[in-house]
Amino acid sequence: MASSRIGESLRTARARLGWTREALAYHSGVSWSAIAQIEAGRRKDVRLSSLSALAGALGVSVDYLIGTTTTIAPQLLEHRAVTYGADDEFVAAARSFIDDGVERSHSVLAVVTAAKVGPLRDSLDDRSEEVEFADWDDWYRSPKAALDRYSAFVTQKFDAGAVWIRVVAEAAWSVNTTTELATWMRYESLVNLAFASSPATILCTYDERSYSAETMADMHRTHPAVGSGDDATPSSTFQAPEDFLLQEQKSLEIRKR
Repeated sequence: MASSRIGESLRTARARLGWTREALAYHSGVSWSAIAQIEAGRRKDVRLSSLSALAGALGVSVDYLIGTTTTIAPQLLEHRAVTYGADDEFVAAARSFIDDGVERSHSVLAVVTAAKVGPLRDSLDDRSEEVEFADWDDWYRSPKAALDRYSAFVTQKFDAGAVWIRVVAEAAWSVNTTTELATWMRYESLVNLAFASSPATILCTYDERSYSAETMADMHRTHPAVGSGDDATPSSTFQAPEDFLLQEQKSLEIRKR
């Protein structure tokens, strides 16, 4: 099967796991030399059996490797959260995350409030030209609007040739009631379902000064990992979306009584 994109997709998926070519060869049964030729673009026609073995070892789909949108991988999305207690901590975490994406030639998006755009741009210097900045107020008008915006962005970038999408998503909801905040936490949980097979890493940033301990606990329950880069660790209290959403629905019904 021929595709000009296989090499880059293969290299990106391997780097995501931190594997060497030797490690991938061991797990897939495809020779190191073949993997090197595919990644370098010297081998244009790759047998379906080899693609299937490589995809299975990497936990992605054959569709992802060859660059189609009908990804059926069990899980591609990396959904993380990071907390901060000062604006410079936000900038440092976001910049590190973005720098890593730019170095890997990922398509990078920052959806942050107007107050954060300037400091973040300044910290990135020339690399800010490699980042798309979106209007936070426009994207987060409602949970549905946010899901639609991200879905369109991921589809557009992947179809245009991006091998991975990286997003900084500021959690800056101004809510007046507990019910409103619960709606946004359900949104965070839904992200795990809506983008499960999307080739994307989303880093949600939470200001500890703005949210209660209960909300911070919900953040851990809705994000599979907490932290940025090498500091990201699995959340010990993460709940599968179906469990979290069912529990939230029961809590909502109790509050209405």
